[in-house]
Amino acid sequence: MSLLSQIVVGICFLILIVILFFDSNDYLTYSVLLMLIAAGVSAIDLPEARNLETYIMAIEWEVIIFLIAMFTIVEILIEARIFHKIAKSIVNRYRNNIRKMFYVICIVSTLMASILEDLSVAIIFIPIIVLACREIKINPSPFLLGMTICINLASTLTPFGSAENIMIANYFDLSFTFFLFNFGPFFIVSTLITLVLLDYFVLSKEIKKERRSACESQIITNSDENGNEKEMLEDIQIDKMTLIKNSVALVIFILLLLFIHEIHVAGLIGLLLFVFVNPKTGESKKKKPQLSYFLRKVDYKLIYFFMCLFVLVHLMELNGTVGLLEESIENLPLNNIFLLSVFILIITSILSGFLDNAPVTIIFLPIIKILLNTGLFEFLPLLIAFVLGVNLGGNFLPQGSAADMMTLELSKKYCVEDLTYKKLTKVGGLFALIHIILGIIYLAIVIFLFL
Repeated sequence: MSLLSQIVVGICFLILIVILFFDSNDYLTYSVLLMLIAAGVSAIDLPEARNLETYIMAIEWEVIIFLIAMFTIVEILIEARIFHKIAKSIVNRYRNNIRKMFYVICIVSTLMASILEDLSVAIIFIPIIVLACREIKINPSPFLLGMTICINLASTLTPFGSAENIMIANYFDLSFTFFLFNFGPFFIVSTLITLVLLDYFVLSKEIKKERRSACESQIITNSDENGNEKEMLEDIQIDKMTLIKNSVALVIFILLLLFIHEIHVAGLIGLLLFVFVNPKTGESKKKKPQLSYFLRKVDYKLIYFFMCLFVLVHLMELNGTVGLLEESIENLPLNNIFLLSVFILIITSILSGFLDNAPVTIIFLPIIKILLNTGLFEFLPLLIAFVLGVNLGGNFLPQGSAADMMTLELSKKYCVEDLTYKKLTKVGGLFALIHIILGIIYLAIVIFLFL
C-alpha cells in the first residue's frame, strides 16, 4: 500500500471528475495528462506500475471493442436516416392526438435507448420532436422532458442499454436474459408510472399555443453553412430498399446480441453487416463496403476517456485505495441483505447524479465483487441495487447524464426557451427520487419472493 500513490491518484481522479463539469474544456486532454501523472507517481514505489502489460491488462478491451462497433453502427444508421424516418412516421401519424403522440414518442425512444446509447437516441429524436411541435403550434418542452426522463430508465433493461451496463455485464458475465428477467418487471412498472405522472403533472399543464420568438423565426427562415436547421424542417426522404435492408440488418443485429454471449463478437459481426448493407461510392464510382469511411465519422473521445478511467481505477486498486473503500463498506453495520442493497442503491445513485456514472461504475465493480466473495450476501439483490443505482441517478442533475446535457444543448439551439437547466433539474430530480423509491420497493419484493 502506497500513501503517496493513493493521494496523487486520488487527487487526479477528483480533478478529472471536476473537469467534466466544464464543457468548454477538452476533457480528453486532461484525462491523458492526469493518467500520465498518476502512472508516473505510482511507478515510484509500485513495481507493477512500471510495466506496460499492467496498463494493457487494466483496460476492458471487450467493452472498448463493443463501444467502437456500436458507435460506428449508430453513425451508419444516422447517415442512412433510418431512425429519422421512424421518428418522422410517428409524429406524422399521431400529430392530431397530442396525448397519444406523447406516449408513442416516449415509449419508442425508451425502447430504442434500451438497445442503443441514450445520447444517440436523444440526438435523433430532439429535432424531430421540435419540428412536429412547431408545425402544430404546441410547446415541445413536455415532450423533451418525457423523452429525456424515460430514456434514462431504458438502460436498466438490457446489458447493452448503457456503457455502464456493458461494463457490469462483462465483469460479472451476465447475459441478456438475466437482465430481461430480473429488470424487466421494474422497467415496465416504473415506465408506466413515469408516463402517467408526466402526463398528469407535465403534459396536461404545459401544452399550450406558442408565440414564435425572434430566435425561432430566425432558425426557421435561415440555415447555417451546412444547412442543418433547414434540413430539420424538410420532409425526410429515404429509398425504400435502403429502409428495408437496414431494418432487416437491425433485427439480425438484435438477435446477435441476444444469442452471442461475447458482446464484442456480436458487435463486430453486426458492424460488418451494416457496412455491407450500406456501401459507399468510391473513387471508381462504384459502390463498395467502406468500413474506414464510417470509422472516420465516429467520435472516439468517450472511448479514449473510458480507457483512461480504466487505468486510473486500476492504479487505485494497486495502491490500496479501492481496498480501503471496500473495507469501509464491509465494516458498515449492515448485515441485513436488504439494508446493504438499499445502501448501495442510494450511494451509487447519489454519486451518479453528481458525477458521471462511468467512474462510479468502475469504482464499485470490485467492491461488489468483494462483497459477493465474502459469501455473506446474496448475488441478485446486490446486482439489482448496483445496476439500478448507477443508471437511475443520472436524472438527479443534468451533468449526471450525457443525454440530459444534450437535451439542454439542443433545446437552446432550437429555441425551446421553456426548457432550462433549472427546470430539468427540478423535474428530473423529482423523478429520480421516485425511481429510487420504486427501486427500493422492487428490491424488497425480490428479496421477499426469491430469497
